[in-house]
Amino acid sequence: MQFHSLVGSGIFIGFFLCISDVQSMRTLKYVAVKRGGSVTIPCLYEEQYKPNPKFWCKGYLWSSCSIVAYANSIGSTSVTDYPAQGMFTVELNPVSDSGTYWCAAEIGSKWTPDDYDYLYITVSQDPYLSVMESRVSGEEGGSVTVQCLYSAAYQNKQKQWCRFKDKVCTSQNSAVHLSDDGRGSFRVQMSGLKKSDAGWYWCSAGDLQVPVHISVGGEAPGISGKKEEHKVSPIDDTILALCIISGLLLVLIAVGYVIWKRKQKHINKGASHSLINTDVVYDDVVFGQPQSIPNKNPKEREDLVTYSTVADGQCKASTASEPEVTYSTVRTSHHPTVSPVPPNDKVIYSSVKSHT
Repeated sequence: MQFHSLVGSGIFIGFFLCISDVQSMRTLKYVAVKRGGSVTIPCLYEEQYKPNPKFWCKGYLWSSCSIVAYANSIGSTSVTDYPAQGMFTVELNPVSDSGTYWCAAEIGSKWTPDDYDYLYITVSQDPYLSVMESRVSGEEGGSVTVQCLYSAAYQNKQKQWCRFKDKVCTSQNSAVHLSDDGRGSFRVQMSGLKKSDAGWYWCSAGDLQVPVHISVGGEAPGISGKKEEHKVSPIDDTILALCIISGLLLVLIAVGYVIWKRKQKHINKGASHSLINTDVVYDDVVFGQPQSIPNKNPKEREDLVTYSTVADGQCKASTASEPEVTYSTVRTSHHPTVSPVPPNDKVIYSSVKSHT
């Protein structure tokens, strides 16, 4: 029983660690927005995710949400990354659909899930909570005032002013004064402003939140109109150049190989034609008419034999013991079946074809 308890505790601790690691990304939870209006959602991430791509996703479940926009994109949904401040913002303009949305940093690892956090946006014509101005600026040492409006349904709900960076909420302190008129409006006044006071806040009534940005003495982190661009490192440029050069070399090698193969095929084809043309050897056989010796007997006439030796030079495979020699014997004959040699033709051509 004790063993099972230890195993169960280990599983619970492991699950808790995984959940806590996944939720290192932080954003708001329930945001009310006027239909057709605009809102900017801040998303805070840890320093280790500065180089990772950031994106905005829509869907009830993380596993099936649809990516709406990546960081530094322009459109009705604009995502701007501020790596120096460890945050990015999502500007929705106009806002049309209620639903669950996700701030996320893409990890791109098989074993490590993306870093993300969700929020729910409620869109209505008359939102339960809103602000007169979502961006307020003041000077160092001065003060700013934010007016938050709520519906009758939230009249008796707790009203708070919270700082996004550290999630510190207050209703009253020496630097913050909150006053509720009880008729659908409460005012937040921040005095003695310092540079460190600049940043994202939200006013809340019950569980609803509306983000507000405070600037002190000019543009503050997370509100600049200029987007921070990720510079491409020299190493990335070098790798890209090597890949391009390697690709070109492969193309040249492939082209050279194709040309070489075609030339070899042409050479082999020409050689085969040459062998065919040398299969026939012509030999001149001259018959001298024996007019000066008419009284020769038949035996002596049979000795009048001309030998013609034809050697085929193409037969390289022959051995020394069996030379490739073709003998052609031409014999004068007095048989009636043989036509006499015409008196005027002194040369007869014989064609000898070697059979291999």
